[in-house]
Amino acid sequence: MDRNRRKFLAQAGLFATGALLPKPFAFAQAGKIRVGLMLPYTGTFAALGNNITNGFKLAVNERGAKLGGRELEYFTVDDESEPAKAPENTNKLVQRDKVDVLVGTVHSGVQMGMVKIAKETNTLMIIPNAGLDAATGALCAPNIFRTSFSNWQPSYPMGKVLADRGIRNVVSLAWKYGAGEEAVAGFTEGFIKAGGKSVRGLWIPFPNAEFQALLTEIASIKPDAVFVFFAGGGAAKFIKDYAAAGLRKSIPLYGSGFLTDGVLDATGADADGLETTLHYADGLNTKRDKEFRAAYAKAYKAEPDVYAVQGYDAGLLLAAGLEAVRGDVSKRKEVIAAMEKAKIDSPRGAWTMSKAHNPIQDIYLRKVVGKENRFVSVAHKALADPARGCKM
Repeated sequence: MDRNRRKFLAQAGLFATGALLPKPFAFAQAGKIRVGLMLPYTGTFAALGNNITNGFKLAVNERGAKLGGRELEYFTVDDESEPAKAPENTNKLVQRDKVDVLVGTVHSGVQMGMVKIAKETNTLMIIPNAGLDAATGALCAPNIFRTSFSNWQPSYPMGKVLADRGIRNVVSLAWKYGAGEEAVAGFTEGFIKAGGKSVRGLWIPFPNAEFQALLTEIASIKPDAVFVFFAGGGAAKFIKDYAAAGLRKSIPLYGSGFLTDGVLDATGADADGLETTLHYADGLNTKRDKEFRAAYAKAYKAEPDVYAVQGYDAGLLLAAGLEAVRGDVSKRKEVIAAMEKAKIDSPRGAWTMSKAHNPIQDIYLRKVVGKENRFVSVAHKALADPARGCKM
């Protein structure tokens, strides 16, 4: 064998193994993008986790099951809505499965643990629900994005809605954990700023759903209105218990939209007429929303809710990042820059990302009619979270 032929064969062998290719290029062309889904698949938030997963996969499947030209491989962990297990569960995806991006979760306490691991390992993370204010506030980071809301965001506009109706004294009730406390704080801030007089807070441990003693206390206080934050199975039970206690007739009930989203099959007529504020509503009557709802119903034989929308938007955001680099996830700065600049054409209405990586979005006033959270009006146009403490 002559010298030139030996040189050719040696180079051919190196190219075959990718050894002569720049590493990012070689990585970009090989294998699937590894996506870690850490969501609740059991317990009170199980339906939320499933709908987020469905929405995310719908966005990917609409692109031929590829983002940036590469197929995705999913790794799934049930977080059980258990904050104490959050670091261990997150590390299963980051250290064991070597995922390229984390998607999760629902419970704000679990999210705190996920954020910590994501920051320590610089793993790209998209939050498709949990509203933990700090995630895009004091704990914000370039690799952490949210496609849903901060806990402050949906509740703040309801304060002005009630104050404008002449309501001055409100009792708030929520689970005593991060999301409940932050949602009530957002409502209280908006209510007092708009002219409300007082908000008296009542609390119940998460995920306790035995409300009778608190309902008795509300009846004795006789406020002008009640504002609550509950979600999932706990929200359905509260709505039914509130109606059964006879309070619907004497004390109006309001909440952030999670009170009535995804639970109307369970509540039946007990939820009729309830008003909430959220970044999604039934009957938006836009071409984009109609297309999404039809596609979701065809794929999953079910109607989508806000959780499905947030999962879907997480898929759209990741698509924006990966398509900008043709699937080369090693180009981290370019991926992040594309996600920061993305204008998400969402079923909820187009939205953009704030500097702290939280959506700047419309918040809607909705009213329960039958099994729909029907659009009433825009309670706040293009609302940005204050992102208090974010130094990014």
